[in-house]
Amino acid sequence: MDNALDSLMKTEFINVGVGDPRFHRDDFWHTHTDYEICLHTNSMCFRKKASCVRRRYSEFVWLRHCLQQNALIIELPKLPPWNPFFSMTNKEQVTQRMKGLQEFLEIVLETPLLLSDSHLHLFLQSELSVPRIERCARGETRYSVAEAIQRSSGCLISSSFPLDYTGKGYSDSDCESSASSGLGLSGDVHSRCIGLPCLESSSGDHELFCTLSRSPSEEKSMPS
Repeated sequence: MDNALDSLMKTEFINVGVGDPRFHRDDFWHTHTDYEICLHTNSMCFRKKASCVRRRYSEFVWLRHCLQQNALIIELPKLPPWNPFFSMTNKEQVTQRMKGLQEFLEIVLETPLLLSDSHLHLFLQSELSVPRIERCARGETRYSVAEAIQRSSGCLISSSFPLDYTGKGYSDSDCESSASSGLGLSGDVHSRCIGLPCLESSSGDHELFCTLSRSPSEEKSMPS
């Protein structure tokens, strides 16, 4: 059994890519840039094996703060520094920021303890805004973490994401295991994902998920 578990851990992979920066004008004075985060995995720690969402830099800052609060003994990787003169027209700045954001996520996803944080899963695989992620993680919403992820429309890998990437043990299977539970979590690998929220989807009312979209009013207070 131990050999089988070791073999499973070695063949699991989590590929993440950050790209496709997009400029948004919030109003006359305020703008922001967001980035596409594509995730492809066969890890039993993830309910959804392929997903794409868009996040802005300030949301990465929020995520790092959340992870640090919930895993005080771990030294988290740093984000690329905030630049008050950041410009979408400066290709070098944009490239360096995307590279830094991707490296941050790669290190986070290589840390088993952090994979138990529901904030991380909602950040990567749902379209909830930060305030709603916080409420959902605290159990204060009518929908569960599982439902928020399962009903997210960003479920397809972008054509810009290299599915043939082999650096971390690529497998062409992105199917969910029927023998898993929780976040696709098998009992044999429970020690890797302790504390993961239960992500078994339910047959909730479709109208419930109309509330999952990001509210513009919630985003105005967030810096780019």
